Amino acid sequence: MTQFTLGTLFIGKQIIYLPTCSSTNVVASELLVKNKATEGCVVITDHQTAGQGQRGNTWEAESDKNITLSVILKPVFLSATQQFYLTMCVSLAVFDLVQQVVPGKIKIKWPNDIVTEDKKLAGILIQNTISGSILQHSVVGIGLNVNQKIFQFPRATSLAKLTNKEFNRVVITEKLLEHLEKRYLELRSGQLEKLKISYLQALYRYQSTYFYEIDGVKTTGQIVGVDATGRLALQINEELRFFNFKEIAYLY
Repeated sequence: MTQFTLGTLFIGKQIIYLPTCSSTNVVASELLVKNKATEGCVVITDHQTAGQGQRGNTWEAESDKNITLSVILKPVFLSATQQFYLTMCVSLAVFDLVQQVVPGKIKIKWPNDIVTEDKKLAGILIQNTISGSILQHSVVGIGLNVNQKIFQFPRATSLAKLTNKEFNRVVITEKLLEHLEKRYLELRSGQLEKLKISYLQALYRYQSTYFYEIDGVKTTGQIVGVDATGRLALQINEELRFFNFKEIAYLY
């Protein structure tokens, strides 16, 4: 996957292709340290041997079947307290792409997994560097299951499994980067409320009652939104509670 034709202004104008690497996020971070990356630089590989997921998990991706990449962004226009808007922006970009392929079935599972019918299609890992009170730069890692059909993790799926089709990964990557730039430009132009509304409209289990595990206890609650720092807002009976990562588990 080396030849791309992109209709973007800056994302993907610098592409670092590695046939194999441990983690595209690690490589992207090293490029930043060495001052060798412009904003929009994309690190992409066909085989990631130690892919990272949220909460320290690994990301399972069969070689030459999926999309594993990282994009370097410099959202200096955001304060540290606004960094969840970047999460919403990136989540919506992946959502926009997948929704085109599998219309009507895709949701964003808080904070940033792309799912369909309780199964995970894509994961996002954003690593921010903060300088003072602003975001200095961000490494945005995206893993999208495209043509892989066999997974060790039972709640994983792919575009190929959902559609019984095989996809051109170069074309899918091009569309992904174009969607990312479109959403990022919305973020950069200050369209924060638009992004939040779109994110909530796409949010998995939004405004519906489901089971969750909180402090080891099975609880019913209704997701009613996210706060300014990205905490999940859950209505439990008459009480509104807010949760950070790892403080709540979805039950099925």
